[in-house]
Amino acid sequence: MESHIDHVLIVDDDREIRELVSAYLTKNGLRVTVAPDGRHMRAFLETNTVDLIVLDLMLPGDDGLVLCRELRAGKHKATPVLMLTARSDETDRIVGLEMGADDYLAKPFAARELLARIKAVLRRTRMLPPNLQVSEAGQLLSFGAWQLDTLGRQLIDREGTAVALSGAEYRLLRVFVDHPQRVLNRDQLLNLTQGREAELFERSIDLLVSRLRQRLCDDAREPAYIKTVRSEGYVFSMPVEITEPRQ
Repeated sequence: MESHIDHVLIVDDDREIRELVSAYLTKNGLRVTVAPDGRHMRAFLETNTVDLIVLDLMLPGDDGLVLCRELRAGKHKATPVLMLTARSDETDRIVGLEMGADDYLAKPFAARELLARIKAVLRRTRMLPPNLQVSEAGQLLSFGAWQLDTLGRQLIDREGTAVALSGAEYRLLRVFVDHPQRVLNRDQLLNLTQGREAELFERSIDLLVSRLRQRLCDDAREPAYIKTVRSEGYVFSMPVEITEPRQ
């Protein structure tokens, strides 16, 4: 049986960057496909799947933020996205993470750094921390008005409607439901969900919490699920029950 070769899709309108990055990643054992814009990306993903998408923020037509949001709402919702930003402005990084990107890298960048980021994101996506490991059958974890399907990695509301989660959102929610009623600071949350291989900036956990609250329809002013503990961190205040094993 042949070993799996990770397939990366590079979406960037700069031809030189596409060629240089493609050559370097291929040389280092990855399979690479390139696309100059969202239209070509969509066409390729109609009939193909990839392990990770490197997505430039500034693209002709629909920009990277629009495309990232589209990916998170479609059949490729679980595919990791690494966003490339042309500016070092923190706002770009914040908005990219809010749209569902798993990591970011500012231009100009070294191809070696991009390779390291790609490997780190793939590793985080595939290897959950020990406390997040679940059986192959999966579980349904119930809290408040929601259930978390650990096999499908999605939220299910009372009507049975599924709400897709990005990889980062799922990992953070799993940490919370595995440690209910316990205050967790940002360092603990970073270590449990990301590991220290990624140099995420301080606000990344706050952004993920904000995104999770939106998924849970949790009012940030008076949250019922994820509460802020001033100067300490966050606490998941709902009791959690394992309601049903999935076969």
